[in-house]
Amino acid sequence: VQLQASGGGLVQAGGSLRLSCAASGGTFSLHAMGWFRQCPGKERELVAAISWSGGSTVYSDSVKGRFTVSRDNAKNTGFLQMNRLIPEDTAVYYCAVDAALFAPRVPTLSYAYDYWGQGTQVTVSS
Repeated sequence: VQLQASGGGLVQAGGSLRLSCAASGGTFSLHAMGWFRQCPGKERELVAAISWSGGSTVYSDSVKGRFTVSRDNAKNTGFLQMNRLIPEDTAVYYCAVDAALFAPRVPTLSYAYDYWGQGTQVTVSS
């Protein structure tokens, strides 16, 4: 599975961005998908994840209530809607897909994901 993340950019605090993750070369609709972010000098952390069906979602406490993860399996695309952005959200955002088929639980650890996109920079100015 090849993943292409897009939609990052520079936004003022309080603004919104919508990230997209386009998948190709595999059966995207059968796999859980996650969004992670990484700041310089810090470990990659989970932002949100969604099950293969879209029926289950997981969010980090820092983004709960502000971000929404979703997917359109017919278009092989995942999304991360980010509202009420704050400077602490500044990072490179990555989408990732778990190789397991029909996983009953949404993976929350980065090592559980097998395919990664190239990352898209999100910068929130104060």
